[in-house]
Amino acid sequence: MAKAILRKTRETRVHSGHPWVFLSDIDHVEGGFEPGDVVEVMSSKGGFLGRAFYNPKSQIALRMLTTKDEIVDAGFFHRRVERAWAYRKRFADPMSCRAVFAESDFLPALVVDKFADVLVMQTLCLGIEKWKRELVEILNDVIRPAGIYERNDVPVRRLEGMEQMTGLLSGQVPDRVDMVENGIHFLVDVKNGQKTGFFLDQKENRAAIAPLVQGGDVLDCFCHNGSFSLHAAKYGARSVLGVDISEEALEVARENARINGLNVDFEAHNCFDHLRALTGEKRQFDVVILDPPAFTKTRSALEGALRGYKEINLRGMKLVREGGFLVSCSCSQHVSPEKFMEVINQAARDSRTKLRLVEFRTQGHDHPILPASPETQYLKCAILQKC
Repeated sequence: MAKAILRKTRETRVHSGHPWVFLSDIDHVEGGFEPGDVVEVMSSKGGFLGRAFYNPKSQIALRMLTTKDEIVDAGFFHRRVERAWAYRKRFADPMSCRAVFAESDFLPALVVDKFADVLVMQTLCLGIEKWKRELVEILNDVIRPAGIYERNDVPVRRLEGMEQMTGLLSGQVPDRVDMVENGIHFLVDVKNGQKTGFFLDQKENRAAIAPLVQGGDVLDCFCHNGSFSLHAAKYGARSVLGVDISEEALEVARENARINGLNVDFEAHNCFDHLRALTGEKRQFDVVILDPPAFTKTRSALEGALRGYKEINLRGMKLVREGGFLVSCSCSQHVSPEKFMEVINQAARDSRTKLRLVEFRTQGHDHPILPASPETQYLKCAILQKC
């Protein structure tokens, strides 16, 4: 097995528990290897640090698999998947959850979402890609789904030197899967929908709006397939308006509302423009929900993203009746919880709005967070009351 020798002092990152080692942290590699192979990771003084996937084509050159002197084989991955699945059965709904969350489950770059009896799988680094066939067999053995579908149509694979692809990996997978979340049916387009077909990370946050919406008027901006909107209607809102720029997404939202017998109005608008228009009309709502897509994928675009978050939150606050609630979310990894709350405070100051924080939430339990890896905590959800 080849050995990756780190530069002096760079082993601190591994000792801290972070699962990534960057290419610039590696001094040299001894022995033969193919990109994506498992290598031993050594300190500059020759001390054993663990084993990792190694890909010199990626800036994240080493993805730690273990800090123990143990064999990385099919049995190793079987044990890891078993532990991940046991965790979901304890803390999540096994019929609607992220079954494997990559580094947070100590399975680097492997994402598996479960919708009813269907799994959707992503292998996002070259190392885990090499184990894809074995992982399909392991998932079939541990979770026993009706089918497994591959959604590797994501640009990040190019950074690893891999092509994008989709397709059936095992069993049978329908075009749309009927999944139940918090008692609501959703038709999930696992083959062509965004990411793996549905955003599971907000599941617990959607349930958390129940005390806010009873008997109220609700505005849900960036509603996509209507997940927050349908929850608001189910929890007794008087009226619900869902807004998204994608008419295609709204067609799915309308179908989701129909199959649940829920009354929700969906309109296609640019949400930035529509928030301004509603403000000009002096419309008021009891609850305003802001759940936009990530405004930045890179740290270099952070300032522009923060301006975007400030804009929508300022408009959203103006649309909330006194005593009502703003539910504001960000899934931008590069926006820290502290920075997100700072932007909300700036928006409150500029709009002359008094707020109090009811609750600050993050992603659901099926998206566990590693304290040593801030990258694993990306979702912010602030529930605030206008006073």
